[in-house]
Amino acid sequence: MTGAETLHPRVAEVVRQLRAAGAPGEVRALPDSARTAAAAAAQLGVEVGAIANSLVFEAVGQPLLVLTSGAHRVDEELLATLLGVPEVRRATPAFVREHTGQAIGGVAPVGHPAPIGTLVDVELARHPQVWAAAGHPHTVFPTTYDELLRLTGGTPAEVGPGPAVAPAGAAGR
Repeated sequence: MTGAETLHPRVAEVVRQLRAAGAPGEVRALPDSARTAAAAAAQLGVEVGAIANSLVFEAVGQPLLVLTSGAHRVDEELLATLLGVPEVRRATPAFVREHTGQAIGGVAPVGHPAPIGTLVDVELARHPQVWAAAGHPHTVFPTTYDELLRLTGGTPAEVGPGPAVAPAGAAGR
């Protein structure tokens, strides 16, 4: 996507940060909203597991960004245990916007007003390319698991129980 000055301000900030970090993926505008992993996957023609959902949680009053595979459910109790806090809960839309500057359904891994602690689901490593939101529900960009770790300074984590979907040919597991 070119002409960042004509983009939605949140998308333009994501593009700026991706370029500054040397990320090669270009932001792509989708014809329809991609507020869910299934919607994004359908428009991109990829497996839902290759969609990096950006989910914001509240942990002891602080934001926590979890980048999880679209085919994987986040276990909030597991997150609390991993972080050593009494509780982790899904953030409200107002909390998400306050800490990311972006609306739910378009939260990018980058482009926030201040850095946010980030966990990156190890399930995303199963895919050579993953797609993440780019600051608006109609925009995404291609990236990789390793690049998500680098871009966000995130920590690899198992954020839910077991593999989301058995690999092809792994019937009976």
